[in-house]
Amino acid sequence: MSEESTSRIIIEVSLDEEKLPQAIRWRASDQPGGALTEAKAMLVSFFDKASKDTLKIDLWTKEMQVAEMDRFIYHSIKAMADTYYKSTGNRQLASAMQQFATYFGEEAEIIPRQES
Repeated sequence: MSEESTSRIIIEVSLDEEKLPQAIRWRASDQPGGALTEAKAMLVSFFDKASKDTLKIDLWTKEMQVAEMDRFIYHSIKAMADTYYKSTGNRQLASAMQQFATYFGEEAEIIPRQES
C-alpha cells in the first residue's frame, strides 16, 4: 500500500487601494527553503470535474510591461502545446499550436523571423 502525499501551492496577492494586484508571491509546500517567490503575472486554470468547464484566474501587476506580457504569453502557449501533446498524443494539433506560438513569437519580436 502506497502512502499518499500532499503538496500545497500558496499564492499571495497584495492589492492596492483599487483592489488591483500590486504584488504576486507564491510557493509550493515541498519547495526547499519555503521562501515566497515573486511574480509579475500568473495564469491558473482548473478543469471543473462536475461542470466540465474551465475556471481561470489571470492576474498581473501594474509593473508588468507589454513586452514582458508578450514573452509570458509566448512561453505559456508553447508550454500548453507541450502539455497537450504529452496528455493526448495528438501530434497534429500540438504541432499547430507550436506553429501558432512561433507566429506569435515572431510578431511580438520575441524570436527572430524564420525564412520561408
